[in-house]
Amino acid sequence: MATLLFWVIAIVLVGAALMVVGARKIVHSALALVIVFAMAAGVYLLLSAEFIAIVQILIYAGAVTILILFALMLTRVDNQSEITNPNSKTWLGALIVSTLVCLGVIFASTFTHSTVMAGTAAAFPAYGTTAACALPPNNVAYIGMLLYSPSCYSYVLPFEIASLVLLVAIVGAIVIGRED
Repeated sequence: MATLLFWVIAIVLVGAALMVVGARKIVHSALALVIVFAMAAGVYLLLSAEFIAIVQILIYAGAVTILILFALMLTRVDNQSEITNPNSKTWLGALIVSTLVCLGVIFASTFTHSTVMAGTAAAFPAYGTTAACALPPNNVAYIGMLLYSPSCYSYVLPFEIASLVLLVAIVGAIVIGRED
C-alpha cells in the first residue's frame, strides 16, 4: 500500500511541478506550488518524518506561498491585465542540463554502495547503547534531544550560530531596504 501511495504522490508532485514552471499565469504557478509542497509533505510522512512534514506544510505551503502571493498582488502593474510567465528562449539548454542532472542522480543512486541499517538502535548506536541517552519514542522527541539535551551530544551551538546568521541577515535587509 505504501508503494502505491508513493507513486500516486510522486505523479501528482511531478505534474504540479510541471504546472509551476509551465503555467501562463503566475498566480496559477503559485497555487500549483502549494500542491508541490503538500505532496512533498506526503513523501515525508511516508518516510516516517512527521515533524518535517508538518513543518513543510506550515512554513512552505502556508507562509512562503502566502508571501509569494502577497508579493504578486503588491507588484501588479495597472496597465497590464494579467501577469504571465515570460517564455524563455533557453528552454533547450535547461532541458539538457535537467536531463544530465536526472541521469546523475539515477547513476549515483543505482551504482553507489550504501548500506541500509535495519532497526533504530543500529541507525543511532550512540542513543541505543547507554542508559543516559536512551532512544526517544518518536521523531519530535529525538529532535528535541539532539537540540537541547545536556547529557547526550547536543546541537545547541550550531543552532545558536544559525540564529545569529539569520539575525545578521535580517539586520542587513533592514539596512539595505531602509529609505534615506
